[in-house]
Amino acid sequence: MAQPVSPRLDWALLEGRMRARNDEIDDLMALLLDHADRSAGPKAELYHVAWQIACASLGDQHLWQDLGLPSRDALTQLIGRWFPALAARNVDNMKWKKFFYRQLCERAEIMICKSPSCAECSDVGLCFGPETASPVHGAEAKA
Repeated sequence: MAQPVSPRLDWALLEGRMRARNDEIDDLMALLLDHADRSAGPKAELYHVAWQIACASLGDQHLWQDLGLPSRDALTQLIGRWFPALAARNVDNMKWKKFFYRQLCERAEIMICKSPSCAECSDVGLCFGPETASPVHGAEAKA
């Protein structure tokens, strides 16, 4: 069964972002569905989970928080169940939002890393660092 939508997510704020950035939602949905396990559950549920993840990716918290999940591990399990081919690509355990957008950039052949490899990039701590459950204020998206 699909995970419930978080009552903590500010859907009023997100609604405006969803309208303004609908192309991102479409791109994220395509990325997720291209890596979906069609046998993981009913098609409607698969699409619902993909839609929730895509919309929540526009939020300001870590993705697991925006989805109302108890931890990043729960998000990783959710992605592993519905989108195992995508989960398998995250070999370095990059934060999920950053990983999704990096995948979109790679599809478009846009390099987003400041250095030739992540290990040399000055933002490596932002992409691979620990996640806390404390609320994040401001518009900077967390993974």
